[in-house]
Amino acid sequence: MLFKAMGSAGVAAVVMLTPAPAGAQTRDTTDALDRIVAVVGTKAMLSTQLQERLYTELQGREAPKDPKLLRQLLETIRSSLVDDELVVQEAQRDTMIKVTDEEVTQSVDELYRNIRRKFNSEEQFRADLQKAGFQTLEEWRSYSSDQQRRKFLSDRFWQRLNQSQKIKDLPPTDNEVRQYYDQNKSSFAPRSEGISFRQVIVGPKASDSAKIVAVRIADSILVELRKGADFAVAAKRFSMDPGTKEQGGSLNWIRRGQGYDPKFEEAAFSLRPGQISDPVESSFGFHLIQVERVQPAEVSVRHILISPAIDSTNADSARRVSEAVYVAIKAGASFDSLQRLYHDKIEEREVNQLPLDQLARQAPPYAEALRDVKQDELAPLFRLDSPDPNRAKFAVVQVTNRIPAGETRFEDVRDQIRNRLATILGRRKHLDRLRHATFVEFRPL
Repeated sequence: MLFKAMGSAGVAAVVMLTPAPAGAQTRDTTDALDRIVAVVGTKAMLSTQLQERLYTELQGREAPKDPKLLRQLLETIRSSLVDDELVVQEAQRDTMIKVTDEEVTQSVDELYRNIRRKFNSEEQFRADLQKAGFQTLEEWRSYSSDQQRRKFLSDRFWQRLNQSQKIKDLPPTDNEVRQYYDQNKSSFAPRSEGISFRQVIVGPKASDSAKIVAVRIADSILVELRKGADFAVAAKRFSMDPGTKEQGGSLNWIRRGQGYDPKFEEAAFSLRPGQISDPVESSFGFHLIQVERVQPAEVSVRHILISPAIDSTNADSARRVSEAVYVAIKAGASFDSLQRLYHDKIEEREVNQLPLDQLARQAPPYAEALRDVKQDELAPLFRLDSPDPNRAKFAVVQVTNRIPAGETRFEDVRDQIRNRLATILGRRKHLDRLRHATFVEFRPL
């Protein structure tokens, strides 16, 4: 079911796509439509907002029947709503934090597409909208636009604080970590069977002559762009990146450390808005990069990719290299040394504790190849297909660990909990300062 909601970890539009079970709670807020439950600055928080967040938190479960427990839950939710509003108001006052109408619209469009594809017909979709309290699609879009804008503001507020080092994680004690696990044990899904492995991925490499041709093409496009040609139009016409071509080369907002090629990342973060880079070489080819907007920790980017031609000779060479690497490791050669020499840098070097069912969904060739491989053994050499057969890669994979299914143990999630709590405690300290500096009033529930 779709419904209006804001996520408890920050202001966000939340969409539930599973129907509420029969007998589950419904949102009956008529009797408290205008009741104010808190005031933050000059902004009133209404009972309807509290009920919407409660509905989100329960996610189909029944509300506590014990009045004391229900009141405690409502007080916790109200406190979270107040924190969310404090962050949004502070972000709105910060002149360095910008959120454009265009990116909000793009975000809502993507949200709509993701929701709509879950329904077999437009009639089913509209019916679910009405069950959620939205009489029209336009009403839903208006609500979602507001929530997405608030999410952008909140995310950028915390990013800016982290970037400027005005907020720091506060390490929890061992007792706090253990207490969190004990109190939330039921929220951790049972551990499914998992696997860890390391790999050498060998891909075909373009010849020097093919690279020269690609650079010349990129240079000729760059000349037209610097004469005033529209970058998005040129990307749709010339870019060889199938994932962004139809969007005019748009990568939207990117941040450092998201897995982009280091040269690409360095170029993107060195450009001013409107600037276009010279051709930048990455493992994919040569990029022309245009920065559209800049935030303290992220940039909005378009790019045009020109990939050098790869032929069957390059593909055969990659296959032969992968076979040689496989034989050498089988004979006792150092996996790490061969990985440093031959591994495709855009691919992960190792994967740790990945559930097998997730592996089967995301990478069927891996699931098939690793199915019967024991710990410390090599899988048979296998091919990673590509739409262009000449661009297929070859995988040399060694299983480093097999994790049996069972209850999620404390040691399985200890580091995850520690990191999560450190962030929560650091943010809590800053939120307490905001509460102290802002008028906040809690009204009777």
